[in-house]
Amino acid sequence: MRLALALLLTTASPAIAQDQTNLTTSTNIAAPKAEKRPYSYERHGFTVEDPYFWLKDQGYPKVDDADVLNYLKAENAYFEAHMKPHTALVDTLFEEMKGRVKEDDSSVPQKDGDWLYWWAYRPGAQYRTWYRRPVAGGAEQVVLDEAAEAAGKEYYRLGALQVSPDGKLGAILVDDDGSERFKLRIRDLSTGKDVETVTDVGIGSPVWTADSKGVVFTEVNDNWRSYRARLHWLGKPAAEAKTLYEETENKGFSVGISKSQDEGLIFISTGDNTTSEVRFVPASAPEAPLTLIAPRKENRQYSVDAAHGKLWILTNDDHVNFRVAEASTMKPAEWKTVIPGSDRVYIRSLTSFRDHIVLTERVDGLDQVRLRQYDGKEHRIPFPEASYTASLSGNPEYAPAAYRLSYSSMVTPATVFDFHPKTGKLETLKVQEVPSGYDPSQYATERVIVTARDGAKVPVSIVYKKGFEKNGEGKVFLYSYGAYGIAIPPSFSSNRLSLLDRGYAYAIAHIRGGDDLGYQWFLDGKLTKRTNTFNDFVDVAKGLVDQKFTKAGNIAIQGGSAGGELMGVVANTDPELWGAVVADVPFVDVLNTMQDESLPLTPGEWPEWGNPITDKAAFEYIRSYSPYDQVKAQNYPPMLITGGLNDPRVTYWEPAKWTAKLREMKTDDNTLLMKINMGAGHGGKSGRWDRLKEVAEAYAFVLTQVDKAE
Repeated sequence: MRLALALLLTTASPAIAQDQTNLTTSTNIAAPKAEKRPYSYERHGFTVEDPYFWLKDQGYPKVDDADVLNYLKAENAYFEAHMKPHTALVDTLFEEMKGRVKEDDSSVPQKDGDWLYWWAYRPGAQYRTWYRRPVAGGAEQVVLDEAAEAAGKEYYRLGALQVSPDGKLGAILVDDDGSERFKLRIRDLSTGKDVETVTDVGIGSPVWTADSKGVVFTEVNDNWRSYRARLHWLGKPAAEAKTLYEETENKGFSVGISKSQDEGLIFISTGDNTTSEVRFVPASAPEAPLTLIAPRKENRQYSVDAAHGKLWILTNDDHVNFRVAEASTMKPAEWKTVIPGSDRVYIRSLTSFRDHIVLTERVDGLDQVRLRQYDGKEHRIPFPEASYTASLSGNPEYAPAAYRLSYSSMVTPATVFDFHPKTGKLETLKVQEVPSGYDPSQYATERVIVTARDGAKVPVSIVYKKGFEKNGEGKVFLYSYGAYGIAIPPSFSSNRLSLLDRGYAYAIAHIRGGDDLGYQWFLDGKLTKRTNTFNDFVDVAKGLVDQKFTKAGNIAIQGGSAGGELMGVVANTDPELWGAVVADVPFVDVLNTMQDESLPLTPGEWPEWGNPITDKAAFEYIRSYSPYDQVKAQNYPPMLITGGLNDPRVTYWEPAKWTAKLREMKTDDNTLLMKINMGAGHGGKSGRWDRLKEVAEAYAFVLTQVDKAE
């Protein structure tokens, strides 16, 4: 490994030089130092220098520039060399985590029509096998063997598996390189053979027509935008698929499809992070003219289901926390309020079953599931703990006898319930098994409130092993995301036990930018309020210091994607707080990415971040926090940065450019590592053991760096 790295550094490319000022104490191997190449541009009267612009291969999404690839390979070799002395720790952590995973784990069978469906892992397998058996009795059948299909592939991801209404065919989407361009194939379930390939650039989940003779699907364009919904009739050439809807008006909108719970309607939606528009067509007549429910209106979101001949609509048109309305299919734009919006109750989703409208909600930041009968009678499902996460899970039928739920808490393993509305009882069907042993009585969880600098009250969920002392000397692993209205639930993780058993407290900061405390909580962390997210995170860390959980330098932090942006910002603003930083696929080149309309997600992201191309104020604001642009000459904490060469969400050059600039600017001798998965995308490696190995590497990095500082 040492020789290979030396060859890369000295002979592979003039774009990489040895950085003799940044040597790892464990390997004495110089870190790669990317060449600086002059590049600048002007916008709104500013000149922006970007000497690492060359790390973006101009042929992207094809990446074959020798200098770029050699730099990435050198960084990977450096990562391997640095981690080699910690191999025993990585292996120990991996075996611990693997030992907590039931190797032959399986899901609870779920009834869908005449069949029961479930998945299971074979012992040692990295991927699931999907099965079914007749409800009336009979032998089980293999629907899809992921392990067999993934054999010999560096990456494999099943995107969707939709069985036709007659139970004979499967519409299967697979991504085998991490690019999130899925191949859609039709499989004969009686033979296990694929009979048609529909598209190589599918995405989302396909929808079958009522007669099982056609499938509606969405495709992405060259810029990885889901831009159209098409109908393919089985037996016809794929090229003859009919376009049902194509988004041409707004290049920031993406197209999605779904089917009503009663299976009567196919919905085709288009929109971005703030605005939506939905059309429908009968599943029995998919070539009929589309019916528009309500035209797009800026900053109005709505989603739709159907039951009993009516449309049931969830919308934020007159309250930030959404209301429920009904409409007829004949006059779909005339909405009548069924459940008004509430300052306290945030309605997150709606599903219209035969007997109930089931709403998933968040009340005072706590998950709730509400069942409402069509005559207006309603009640919430009671759950056994004071703090938890709960949601609907796998309810394919229109009129189920019970509603399937997923549940867990920071100390309670993942649990599958059936709720029986006739009796009001929760039936426990499965509790996640921890084969190596887990005693929840040995751990404690609490929810604390930290007051942010502007007075906002930020909740923090914390779990630790009993005996953890709040003496100001403890170690804390702090995680957060803070964007797109995505909340991080206070759920269970068996991997986390490897930290708790080593004396760490694990904390989740429910910062603004997520919707943890309602939709306004999300709005208060986006656009011109984006810095609230970063400030909340820093203030939570300081609050944990004030409450004697820890001290500056004993806090390890992790975030991915937009959460990786968070890591980059706080590493710039408050480096002394952090004992180690793990930034996964980090969105850190924010200013440049938001100005590049050719990138997959940029136009659709402007409602979240702002458009710095046309808006000078947005340009200045984004530039003020963009992690890559704000790297400066100062001491930085130890950092581990990851990325994926095929990642369409956060392109590989964002972590690469950031790492290169950090190496140039930082004034410390702390460890800085970057690992780029050369055959994967946004989610890292795809197999369950491969994913665990990456978690083990991150934990080993944290443990060795924070402990070293003491």
